[in-house]
Amino acid sequence: MADPLDPFMHCELVTWSQVCRLSLRVAGSIRESGFRPDVVVAIARGGYVPARLLCDALGLYDLHSIRIAHYEAGAQKISQARCYSPPPANVRGLRVLLVDDCSDTGDTLQLALEQLRCCQPQDVKVAVLHHKKVSPVLPDYYGRQIVAWRWLIYPWAVVEDLSGFIAVMKPCPDTPEEAVHQLHLRHGIKAPLKTVENVLALMRQRQAP
Repeated sequence: MADPLDPFMHCELVTWSQVCRLSLRVAGSIRESGFRPDVVVAIARGGYVPARLLCDALGLYDLHSIRIAHYEAGAQKISQARCYSPPPANVRGLRVLLVDDCSDTGDTLQLALEQLRCCQPQDVKVAVLHHKKVSPVLPDYYGRQIVAWRWLIYPWAVVEDLSGFIAVMKPCPDTPEEAVHQLHLRHGIKAPLKTVENVLALMRQRQAP
């Protein structure tokens, strides 16, 4: 696994169309397996969008969340996964589908599973869009397997992640064009200029007195 603190770690921009396609693939796998979840629990925040898409594809309405964090902006990893909100208490005796964007270190999924199982559900299955092969936790369902580790930048976290990457660049880029160039040079991604302009504007706003 690559070091998340590596200023030159390889990244991949995930598009909305890829997210939709992978969600449908995961939903198809769930139907084919015969698993019929009663409730979906999203791991906040990365699992929000995939969970909602799976609810729609599977015709499910009951959606809850549990907030667990292991990374901050720009792939900055905190010491250990932490649970910031309790699991939904009303899953006792139900079939639960636990959803996140990807399986990486496995710490987030493992903690979420431990928290959920304390609520005594009938069964818990895990679904993610991307399963990184290095993860010690094997999801029951995933849309795509990642063999060569890289950091995945999802469309709902582009500004957050890019601002984290740009903030640690030395020297800090003077222009959006230079930031785009450095992101490509350091992380192998082609960030849209308009997006980077928005990121830099947000960063300047935060730094203003």
